[in-house]
Amino acid sequence: MAAIRTGFVGIGSQGGPMALRMLQRFPLTIWARRPEAARPFAEKGASVAGAVEQLGAACDHVGLCVVDDADVLDVCGKLVPVMKPGSLLALHSTVLPETAMRIEALCAQHGVRMVDAPVSGGAPGAEAGTMTVMCGGSPEAFEQARPVFESFGRLIVRLGEAGAGQKAKIVNNALMAANMGLAQAALRAGEALGIERNALAELVNHSSGRSFGFEVYARIPEPGLFGHGARMLLKDTNLLAAILPDNMDSAIIEKTAKSFLLLEADE
Repeated sequence: MAAIRTGFVGIGSQGGPMALRMLQRFPLTIWARRPEAARPFAEKGASVAGAVEQLGAACDHVGLCVVDDADVLDVCGKLVPVMKPGSLLALHSTVLPETAMRIEALCAQHGVRMVDAPVSGGAPGAEAGTMTVMCGGSPEAFEQARPVFESFGRLIVRLGEAGAGQKAKIVNNALMAANMGLAQAALRAGEALGIERNALAELVNHSSGRSFGFEVYARIPEPGLFGHGARMLLKDTNLLAAILPDNMDSAIIEKTAKSFLLLEADE
């Protein structure tokens, strides 16, 4: 059986380690807007495409991990029309479910399968091959994508049709943001009560109040150092506010967003 020819667009802090895990098992082609970003991948044996279209035409499986809806629509408008019928596009960006469904419809026009597959675990999870992959798409597309996802993922779950993976990721990230907002409030309360911050953080991380969000926030020496992460979580909590039914109260989301706006202001 011929090896799956993989490709990746979006080799940033999370996508880069995912692509490197893919390279360990499959032939890999990458494309980057900045040639210098592609150099470390080429040194490890990846092929470098001169254009998105060149990558799309060469690959059986393409992973996409760009920042937002506009980037996804722009790249896919160039990428999908040149992909071979029967190939697959894996959308790892966190975007509106409607965007994922639009991309699936575009793929269907060209005989390409699609899975929206946002991930959790960040760069450390990608490097270790332990990411959670939250998938939406047809059962056939999911099974086609699974061998590549197994190169960087440990828990790989199909949650429904296209868009379901995005919905799950957005809910997950909103909960993460809420936990970090609570961690911020708890540590500030401890400081106001005269408790040394590091001592309180260690205690909570070994007690019933712990959460992954608390662990992450407690490791940050000062809020401004989480500026980039805060902006990404704000994006995702805003996505949840946009897709919730009108009869659901989104006040907790708005409060969480305000908490992270404060983090950004502290930069």
